[in-house]
Amino acid sequence: MEDRQKVLEALREELIERVDRYKVHKLRLENPLDRDMEEQAIELENEEVIDALEEEAEEELRQVVHALERIEEGAGEQCERCGEGIDPRRLEAIPYATLCIDCAELEGRAQA
Repeated sequence: MEDRQKVLEALREELIERVDRYKVHKLRLENPLDRDMEEQAIELENEEVIDALEEEAEEELRQVVHALERIEEGAGEQCERCGEGIDPRRLEAIPYATLCIDCAELEGRAQA
């Protein structure tokens, strides 16, 4: 459990740094220079990509923080839906997993 917590803490720091870099990059894009229309179009596309990457990193960060909270509560290896243990191989592959594979599949189907 301790190793997983260290992995999650390192991942949390990496994601915080990544989100900060995206925000700095977006601030630079908010101050447009004199550019032609083609350059502006390219920057708009880049901004959309940066926005999507930032949202993805923020969502992953929320999941990591949630997983760390569950570890602190002593429930880090239990599925938060059914209460069964989460397969250690799943936790190794996705350290911030809070659902067992069966419940994750059910949730995935419900969202589809």
